[in-house]
Amino acid sequence: PPRVVGECAAAPRAGTSGWTLLTDLEGTARGVLGLGRSALATLQAGKPHKANMALIAAGTGLGEVVLPWDGRRHHAVPSEGGHVDFAPRNDLEIDLLKFLRREFGRVSYERVVSGPGLYNIYRFLVASDGTPEPEWLRARMESGDPSAAVSEAALERRDPRSVQALEVFVSVYGAEAGNLALKALAVGGVFIAGGIAPKIRAKLEDGTFMAAFRDKGRLSPMLAAIPVHLVLEPRAALLGAAAIARALRSRAVPRARRAQGAR
Repeated sequence: PPRVVGECAAAPRAGTSGWTLLTDLEGTARGVLGLGRSALATLQAGKPHKANMALIAAGTGLGEVVLPWDGRRHHAVPSEGGHVDFAPRNDLEIDLLKFLRREFGRVSYERVVSGPGLYNIYRFLVASDGTPEPEWLRARMESGDPSAAVSEAALERRDPRSVQALEVFVSVYGAEAGNLALKALAVGGVFIAGGIAPKIRAKLEDGTFMAAFRDKGRLSPMLAAIPVHLVLEPRAALLGAAAIARALRSRAVPRARRAQGAR
């Protein structure tokens, strides 16, 4: 039977019949296409069309997928869009770019919009005002995931710099989601997936994300008409892999029967 694997696990078997190689985000995109409304939270209702869609997902990195419409169905086309150049939009983000350039040289969106990216923003804010983080937050960051600690402190509103870091993060996230919508002409809809989004749902729903998404000058009205949904289903990638496997099997069975008939 067909087997579906993610990332590069099947690279040694790339030439083996019956195997299909896909990225985890491609699987997520395929899974999202089959989700019901209860597995999504709407950030902007927009005006749905049967047209191109797109998916963006911040987690350990930043993934982007285009979902072109061929007149009958959507296809999932993976990309490395998270590695495009970070484009600051205001003085604070220009200073953030300069801060990250000193450390990394070239700065991509993934350096800002990802789990490590949130911590990068926080470190920049600490360096900018010259005062150390509070002891309780430092202890929390040293004992676990620093980005998660910053996110939790922001959502609990216990630390002003964490609140600001999450504000910058969500705004840049929304801006790049809007960029992706423009590049893909994704008037059919944009999905926000990945491990971070459901954890900061309250912040994504406060208007910061969508304001940045729509802020595209003369094309702002087009962005305001695009449906935007937050993916709540944590098994989307597995559901997508299963859907791909079923499709491969449905195509393989008739071929096998035709081959048997020929013999």
